[in-house]
Amino acid sequence: MPKATLAIASTLPLNNGVAMPRLGLGVYQTGSGRRAENAVQWALDAGYRHIDTAALYGNEAEVGRVVRRAIAEGRLARGDVFVTTKLWNSDHGYDRALQAFERSIGQLGLEQLDLYLVHWPVAGGRRESWRALERLYADGRVRAIGVSNYTHRHLEELLGHAKVLPAVNQIELHPFGQQRDTVACCRRRGIAVTAYSPLTKGYKLDDPALLAVARAVGRSPAQVLIRWSLQRDFVAIPKSADRGRIAENAAVFDFALGAAQMAALDALDRDEHITWDPTDAP
Repeated sequence: MPKATLAIASTLPLNNGVAMPRLGLGVYQTGSGRRAENAVQWALDAGYRHIDTAALYGNEAEVGRVVRRAIAEGRLARGDVFVTTKLWNSDHGYDRALQAFERSIGQLGLEQLDLYLVHWPVAGGRRESWRALERLYADGRVRAIGVSNYTHRHLEELLGHAKVLPAVNQIELHPFGQQRDTVACCRRRGIAVTAYSPLTKGYKLDDPALLAVARAVGRSPAQVLIRWSLQRDFVAIPKSADRGRIAENAAVFDFALGAAQMAALDALDRDEHITWDPTDAP
């Protein structure tokens, strides 16, 4: 897709043909209750059609409640909303992973999940966990399966035994930490890349080079970071629980970064991790 034609409704085709929306709302550290529900509702109102949660986040119920309400009220069809959740570390192993999925799908209140990810490459259990995800996929309980925080080393191990190729690898990605080896591995294998913490949790928003690009295009540093992710053909899932910022993060489809601006952002790579660093995970 030409970069200029990207829109909030744009999707990325996964390796099994499922269409994944290019922009999503992440709800990590959003908490539970009304705060989480408001964030999801504001995102849907702003045009987001992809919500990313996890068992760890403690807000699967809130995500499901808002999505189901929108469907029941006729504002959205089920196929309009892409919901992702994840298997947490304490639930690895074939039987435990299947049980964890049942808890998550029960919290969400959905008949089918769009994407189920292994949240972290836990040593000793991840092979059997992947087998459980393959079973869920074969049974039609999930439309796609994938992983999160997998480096190229973890991916190559998985690909050595997987019967189903992961559709997605969700990793921390932004200009300051581009995980190029892992991204290259995903590209070679046809695995879509989702960028979490694309806004660096705000830590790098005052970087001089980033500010220069933002001034040049008349946008906020956050919007520039999201646009960089989209133009690098990543799925971006910025997190916010603020209504204004949720709307601002979605207002990235009426401008584009030029080649020189993209190159300036690419040059910021210092292999920095703002969140978890899985490099040494066994």
